[in-house]
Amino acid sequence: QVQLVESGGGLVQAGGSLRLSCAASGRTFSRDVMGWFRQAPGKEREFVAAITWNFGTLYRNSVKGRFIISRDSAKNTVYLQMNSLNSEDTAVYYCAAAFGDINLYREDLYNYWGQGTQVTVSS
Repeated sequence: QVQLVESGGGLVQAGGSLRLSCAASGRTFSRDVMGWFRQAPGKEREFVAAITWNFGTLYRNSVKGRFIISRDSAKNTVYLQMNSLNSEDTAVYYCAAAFGDINLYREDLYNYWGQGTQVTVSS
């Protein structure tokens, strides 16, 4: 059974940092695209960042220079280092995986999703 399990969320003050992890199991994800999405209260889920199997990365504009996505293929794990957090980053963060060459922004093309982890930034 394929599973993605996020961890590392929590409450942090504005300007602080958090590191999210997403552990994948059930099969190897070394050839998958791994992405992070988020959903704030009352808003639609949005793309945050993605990393390809060969370590190419893509970020939404509002997190560029603050967030870093990385992966450890041997551990089947993807990370999201979030720095200089602000209140607009408050959301539930979801990890997702997709096999193949896809449009990284499109959440409908991701095959597997985690349950989400809450990130709350206090001002």
